[in-house]
Amino acid sequence: MQTHEIRERFTQHFVDNGHTAVPSASLILDDPTLLFVNAGMVPFKPYFLGQETPPFKNGTATSIQKCVRTLDIDEVGITTRHNTFFQMAGNFSFGAYFKREAIHYAWDLLTKPVDDGGLGLDPERLWVTVYLDDDEAAEIWNKEVGIPAERIQRMGMEDNYWSMGIPGPAGPCSEIYYDRGPEYGADGGPEADDNRYMEIWNLVFTEFERGPGDKKGNFEIVGELPKKNIDTGMGVERVACILQGVDNVYETDLLRPVIDAAQQVTGAAYGAKQDDDIRFRVIADHSRTAMMLILDGVTPSNLGRGYILRRLMRRIIRSARILGATGPALEVFMNTIMDTMTPSFPEITENRERIIRVAITEEKAFLKTLESGTQLFDSAAAALKDSGKTVLGGAEAFELHDTHGFPIDLTVEMAAEAGLKVDMVEFDKAMAAQRARAKADNAAKKHGHTDQSIYREWVDNNPTEFFGYTDLSGEATVIGLVVDGVSATSAAAGDAVEVILDATPMYAESGGQMGDRGQLVAGDTVLDVTDVQKIGKKLWIHKATVVSGGIELGHKVTATVDATWRHGATQAHSGTHLIHAALRQVLGPTAVQAGSLNRPGYLRFDYQYTEALTDEQLREVATITNQAVDANFTVNTVETSLDEAKKMGAMALFGENYGSQVRVVEIGGDFSRELCGGTHVATSAEIGPIAVFSEGSVGSGARRVEAYSGMAAFQHFSAESALASALAGELKVKSAELPDRIQQMAERIKAAEKEIATLRQAQLLSNAASLLSEQTTVGAHTLVAVRVPDGISGGDLRILATDLRGKLAGTSGVVVLASADGDKVPFIVAATPEAVAAGVKSGELVKVFGQYVGGRGGGKPDMAQGSGTEPGGIDAGFAAIVETLS
Repeated sequence: MQTHEIRERFTQHFVDNGHTAVPSASLILDDPTLLFVNAGMVPFKPYFLGQETPPFKNGTATSIQKCVRTLDIDEVGITTRHNTFFQMAGNFSFGAYFKREAIHYAWDLLTKPVDDGGLGLDPERLWVTVYLDDDEAAEIWNKEVGIPAERIQRMGMEDNYWSMGIPGPAGPCSEIYYDRGPEYGADGGPEADDNRYMEIWNLVFTEFERGPGDKKGNFEIVGELPKKNIDTGMGVERVACILQGVDNVYETDLLRPVIDAAQQVTGAAYGAKQDDDIRFRVIADHSRTAMMLILDGVTPSNLGRGYILRRLMRRIIRSARILGATGPALEVFMNTIMDTMTPSFPEITENRERIIRVAITEEKAFLKTLESGTQLFDSAAAALKDSGKTVLGGAEAFELHDTHGFPIDLTVEMAAEAGLKVDMVEFDKAMAAQRARAKADNAAKKHGHTDQSIYREWVDNNPTEFFGYTDLSGEATVIGLVVDGVSATSAAAGDAVEVILDATPMYAESGGQMGDRGQLVAGDTVLDVTDVQKIGKKLWIHKATVVSGGIELGHKVTATVDATWRHGATQAHSGTHLIHAALRQVLGPTAVQAGSLNRPGYLRFDYQYTEALTDEQLREVATITNQAVDANFTVNTVETSLDEAKKMGAMALFGENYGSQVRVVEIGGDFSRELCGGTHVATSAEIGPIAVFSEGSVGSGARRVEAYSGMAAFQHFSAESALASALAGELKVKSAELPDRIQQMAERIKAAEKEIATLRQAQLLSNAASLLSEQTTVGAHTLVAVRVPDGISGGDLRILATDLRGKLAGTSGVVVLASADGDKVPFIVAATPEAVAAGVKSGELVKVFGQYVGGRGGGKPDMAQGSGTEPGGIDAGFAAIVETLS
């Protein structure tokens, strides 16, 4: 049975049993505790936490959620059940049913014949585990389902008690295992061998609330939840592994094609060597995860989500290289995995070109890293051989890995080829220290959820009516006040207060548009509203200060938007849509929105693209944008279903979860059509001029355009014009001639700087002969150790040292120069080939000298350079060099 069919059967089974089918959320959610969605229940957390009432019929839902877990990334391919990306099929109940129904639903789907819509598993091969004291679940499995008592095992909190790892919902769970047969391990059930007995489904009975704790199981149960909930998760990949009769999840219909492609790219054979098999599995697993992350808007970078993606992609490239690939490979792997995944995720089709572009760009960059890292390794290996050593220090290997991005397994492989070893004990210590720092940092950032339960009653029973699309002022009733996080009945002059109204014209921040500013007025009472935020996408929170009078529950107020603020924000938001459309015209459909910010007079637009815009492209974007303004396009808004909006061609924002009903904003019909809940102008001409003033990178594969809109754009153009006029007047040319004149001046300055550098170099070299008179003999070496005149830079020292070393050719000569250049002490050591042959190492000598001038340095045996901060130690440094050479 193909994986796509397993998904369909799961969803249909629960829909037939009254559950609402919920589409998978993006892997990226606005959740401060998670980099990625890592469990099927994550999109439902507000309902489990009691922050919102579930909107599903009968209080039940089912989904097949995209998940990514990367904590055990180094275990991928070693264990045959671990994937970084996986699909978690789940059914959920928010107080509607509990253990009995959850157990029967799972058993029925697993064991029902294929012809009847089930998965057709042999019930005699299914085992279950329950929590130690969960007699109720054990009895249901035994007495009602009919599983013999010997196939029901009890396990402790580490295995059969679930929580999110932070204070919140928790409860015992029951896991379902499939016995793959004696060829996979020992008899005795899951507690004896979890390789033979593969876990395929976890039924979580969330009925308690846990307190804080530092690890799984090390927490207290602080109370019961208001309702007993069900959260289950069936591993789609694991079930596919069983139903397709393959040994592991990497050989199912979704991943095996990537392994086959990798065999063609590398020339290696899957199944021939254990280490090679691990690398094939890494390629297959990481290719899928990387593709899905890029699909959901992640781009490679050195921070957060982008760093995880970059690490995954580099592991793919590295594994392919070790297996024998000699050139680019990611494009092949990405195309293969997109072919296998598209039936379940049709959105891949429209994003295919963008995904490939990101992959190719990252691979090119990493191949350059490999090239530079190889050069660094070769230098280190040569130095080791010169010294007669055979072991590369773990600290040096870690620096190659951590600083230069050079993979440790490539370092080990190249060391072996060079007849060397790597001190892996020292390397592992350095890696462990790094992981400890990262773990501590993550722990420091991981907190419980912000308590929004105070707003629950209003979210459920009094969602805010927003009428601000058509009116900027209107009457409203105060139905809630929150002061310092506590519900209040009144607020006095000077108080900062959150005001909840039954209706409002004020826009709450979302979709990149900042919240409105305005006032709430009731007689002598005046409140200045400085921000408006949403809770649960239903409740508007007006953050305000009581300027005069006092406010109480039940007061009737007039809510008025600051019209100037709204006008400016609306201009910027509509302008963002125009820039998005212009970018797609210039760059193609791969330029996809990745975020935006709109405030009065200013807009920024982040988009996914791997190359910088040329000046010509940026001018074209600005031209198309302003042509759209000049065309005075009509702006239409349509409220429709999400499916209809997609059919219309409306674009959506990555990571955003849309409801069943959405708002489509069209500007000029096909010119721009996007899903958007923001406020917009009536016609494009109302935006006014748009001044694009910046385009640049905000991370690998992500770029940003910034622009001014309306009067701010006019002021920008006026300032630019005034500057150009002033320059033209100063240079006595017409404004149109400024670029040529400035270029001429730049060329003259460049020529003058070059001439000055040549003269300075000649002057330096003219002094070299006099410096030779300072030479002394130290043992078998000729030493020139001189403090040159202050103010000479490190670059000039290098020129002088190179010339002096040349004058000492034929001898075992060593040159040591230092100078005081302001607060810095540049210094250099150079050695002739004869001196290097005699054992002199400039890199070591420069470190000796650096100790005396408060600095450090490094380099090769023939030349090394450094910088310090203590000029008073120069003479002592020279003395130390003499002692070392002696």
